[in-house]
Amino acid sequence: MEIRNFSAKERAARYEQLTGERHDVLVVGGGITGAGIALDAASRGMKTAVLEMQDFAAGTSSRSTKLVHGGLRYLKQFEVALVAEVGKERAIVYENGPHVTTPERMLLPMHKGGTFGPLSTAVGLMVYDLLAGVKRAERRLMLKPDEVIQKAPLVKKDGLVGGGYYVEYRTDDARMTIEVAKEAANHGALLMNYSKVTGLIYENGKVVGVNVEDQIDGKTYEVYAKKVINATGPWVDVLREQDGSNKGKMLRLTKGIHLVIDQSKFPLKQAIYFDTPDGRMVFAIPRDGKAYVGTTDTFFDKDKAHPRMTTEDRDYILEAIHYMFPEVNVTADDVESSWAGIRPLIYEEGKDPSEISRKDEVWQSESGLITIAGGKLTGYRKMSETVVDLVAKLIKQEEGIVFLASRTKHMPMSGGHVGGSKGFEDFLTKKKAELKNLGLEDDKAEQLVRLYGSNIDRVTERMDSNAYNLPEIVYAQLLYGIEEEAVVRAIDFLVRRTGAMFFDIDFVQQHKDGVLRAMADVFKWSDARLEEERAEVEKEIELAVVPVTVES
Repeated sequence: MEIRNFSAKERAARYEQLTGERHDVLVVGGGITGAGIALDAASRGMKTAVLEMQDFAAGTSSRSTKLVHGGLRYLKQFEVALVAEVGKERAIVYENGPHVTTPERMLLPMHKGGTFGPLSTAVGLMVYDLLAGVKRAERRLMLKPDEVIQKAPLVKKDGLVGGGYYVEYRTDDARMTIEVAKEAANHGALLMNYSKVTGLIYENGKVVGVNVEDQIDGKTYEVYAKKVINATGPWVDVLREQDGSNKGKMLRLTKGIHLVIDQSKFPLKQAIYFDTPDGRMVFAIPRDGKAYVGTTDTFFDKDKAHPRMTTEDRDYILEAIHYMFPEVNVTADDVESSWAGIRPLIYEEGKDPSEISRKDEVWQSESGLITIAGGKLTGYRKMSETVVDLVAKLIKQEEGIVFLASRTKHMPMSGGHVGGSKGFEDFLTKKKAELKNLGLEDDKAEQLVRLYGSNIDRVTERMDSNAYNLPEIVYAQLLYGIEEEAVVRAIDFLVRRTGAMFFDIDFVQQHKDGVLRAMADVFKWSDARLEEERAEVEKEIELAVVPVTVES
């Protein structure tokens, strides 16, 4: 499908469109929630715009545990309705984007004195299967100690009494966000990254638009809409402050970090969900020759745009690894990269970070500003439907215009046009064979098909020799990213469009100079701009690799 409105080369034309008409919906925030709202609204026929001050998914939506999961741990908090909803949504997300979502068998080892015992685990997983509508083939199994060791020989054997075996869904959160955003663009939505909302515009006390400053060239604009939606995640209260409506419910931010370790140091073959000595739960998941482990859960009030891994965070995860995998002798030197993300949770007085509900809520201020906060990656589609239902109801009341009901339940995201999860397996086999004929190794071929899904041919058609010392496929990925995935800065490509900063730091070190030089030629960057971009790449490498003692 042709991707309209999403080329980084067409920013001026898109601003012209943005300022040339009054939109039905203007979403502030380009994470998974903002992208989901844009797709739901645009596919109903609403004139839709999205403004994001950083890159799409640059905040929370690229820094999760990268699971579209059914919320097993919420059973501990008796969040029954939440488990039921996210479990059902998980299946929908998988069908709509099978290239970016993969079933992953998860092992929950049980030890004497641990958080989960055999009875509670068996009952919990049975209830989970029922609530989440788990497919028969993916329902839980209860394992004996020797079966646990067979699947995960690295797990602590002392006190092992068995294990639960169930299915989660691994994803690439940033890729999912960009695919949903691209599908919204396909339906006519106008989406802009690096477009910071600096103020709200009012008429007769009602919000009717926003002031915008382009973060690349500094130009300013005014964008008008019937309804403005605040979907800014950790920045929700900042926009509410501008609106004068930051009262009542507020956000409480918590931080979570993940470490990435090469399989040569931590040969993890089976995904594990395990409890730590302090009663928290941590994931250890294999991915592309690496193992990633997380997460922490601590209150956070520092720089929301650049959360850092501290030495304390790193050591906490390393201690958790040593506790559950005593034969694995990883040290701080073995950590290849990391990421830190912020969870925007709705504040509940007196609760620890891990106890605060992950439920989403929608509310409207006196000015008409609609805010959505809380929620989970898994539930983005349903959250979006709820918000756009409200917008449709309000516009109908005020203007008598009737929009379609939500259409996203069975709507593939960009890249997901492969006939659902069943169709994807045949698609993957076919495309891997084609990519091997282009000279790509099997592992790389599969990785590319999972990155781009049904758009893979649009990537490979750009393969060409180049003057930047980049492999032809990397050059093709970069051009595709610029022309069809709104790649404006080098970090957009290296961090979020490829995931390389987190899972293949060697790729970043090897290709960063070629990427910078190619982008400088495409965008006609000045020497000063090129050096600014280079410094930003180095800063992101430092964020991923070097912990700080105390965050500033």
